[in-house]
Parts: sequence; structure tokens; C-alpha cells
Amino acid sequence: MSQKPVLLPIERGDLAAVGDFLSRHLNPRLTPDQWAASIVPTWVVDSPNHGYRLVLDDEIVGVHLAFYSQRLVDGVVEDFCNLGAWCVLEPHRSHGIRMLRALLAQPGYTFTDLSPSGAVVPLNQRLRFSSLDTETVLVPARPLPWPRRTKVIHDPAVIESRLTGMDKVIFDDHRGATAARHLLLQRGDRECYVIFRHDRRKNVPAFASILHASDRELLSQSMTELSRHLLVRHGVLCVLGELRVIGPRPSFSLRLKRPRPKMFRSTRVGADAIDYLYSELTCVAW
Repeated sequence: MSQKPVLLPIERGDLAAVGDFLSRHLNPRLTPDQWAASIVPTWVVDSPNHGYRLVLDDEIVGVHLAFYSQRLVDGVVEDFCNLGAWCVLEPHRSHGIRMLRALLAQPGYTFTDLSPSGAVVPLNQRLRFSSLDTETVLVPARPLPWPRRTKVIHDPAVIESRLTGMDKVIFDDHRGATAARHLLLQRGDRECYVIFRHDRRKNVPAFASILHASDRELLSQSMTELSRHLLVRHGVLCVLGELRVIGPRPSFSLRLKRPRPKMFRSTRVGADAIDYLYSELTCVAW
């Protein structure tokens, strides 16, 4: 191409056009309005942008989303930038790296890429990203009504009334996030706050991925009740959980041979501090 696209930050006034581009060229299962709404985080944060776009003759030809947050890590507030959807039209594919480099050039951030495609993984490695341990198990839903040692609470008002401390903050921050689903597991005097998202594997929308669990041991012990709830209320056939998120391997689970990669780059934060909240995984219900 003789003309070079202009690199520009995505600002609030660009959301409708960016949403239309992503709906047409990346994932039409989300409408332009749904894309535009999902780009803006539901938590309070001072974002320098919503990512970057490539523009040629007033038309968007490429988009790389970004989701920013501030997290408390070992008592220190750290700035995070989660790299989101990345789509460039084929004639301008050679310019796509400009958006990524612009994002990574922003100083002071820990960067995460929680859904890199196969081609992006080696690129990230060259850019000094490290891989997270994403060992994942699959738990088939068990429709058996017993045992019911754990109660699964799905009413948002009840969940909100029971949460305290950081879990209450997380709930409030993700209340409106379109991909985040909230549950509370109760067994005796123990409770586990769970956030999950619906997921697709081989284009089958029958999976649920666990993004957060406040009591991993209780979650593991309650997987039968949880999987039955997800089957009956959400049509979920299998629950997916990374061991770094869900803790002990549940009974009757199967290890995935090829878990999906997740990556991060930081000079201050280690892998143990990386979770899947405040990210594209909670905001974008692709």
C-alpha cells in the first residue's frame, strides 16, 4: 500500500466506530453497540486510552483494545494494562504491530495478554512476555440431584448482601461487566464467591470458565453442585478451570492436553499476582 495508516488512540468518541469495525471484521456475534459498550470498563480507573486504532482516509482499518486497572499487589498499588481484541484488515496487516508497540511503550504498566492467538504467542515471546501456567481441567456437568451439601446462590442481591471486604469490591467493580457471571457457594459456615464466564470451544457455546474463586478448597469440594447448577440454569455441559485459579483438582475432572495460553510482561509483578479479573475476560462476552 502506498498510503500509511495513521496511528491514533481510541477515545470515548471513537467507541461507536470501533464497535462497528469489530462487529463486522472480528466477531459478528456481538452487535456494534455491544462491542462499544464492552470496551469501557465497569470499574473506576483513569485510562489513558481504550487502545489504539489505525485509520486510513477516515476509515478504521485496524484496532487493538486495552483495558486498564489499578490493583493492590503486596500492599503496593500497581498499574495494569490488559491487551484485548486485536484485528487488522489484511491489506494493512504489516502495520498492526504499530498498535501493539504503542501500547507497550506506555511506561509503568504490567501488561497481560489473556487470549493470545497462536500467531501472537511467539510474537509476545519476542517482546519479553512470559507464559502463565494454564494447566486446565475439564469437569463434565453431573445432573445428579445429590449430594447437595453445597447451596448455590445466584441472586445478585443476595450475593451482594453476603460479600464483604475485597470480594464486595470485586463484585461492585464487575457488577455490570457483560461477560462476568456471579455465584456464591455456601456449605455450613463457609462461602466461596465465584465469577465465571461462558466460553466456546470448537465453536460450541456450552462451556463455563472459572475466573475467580475466593475459597478454592470449597470450590473443589462443591464442583458437583456447581456443575449441576450451570447445566440446569445456563446449559453448560462442561466447566473449565485452571488449577492456578480453582486450586485442588476436582474429582472426575480431565486434564486438557492443550490449554489456552495466557501471558504477561512486568518488571515488578510476578506470575502469582496475575489473575483474570479487571480484563477483557470479564468485559467482552464473545
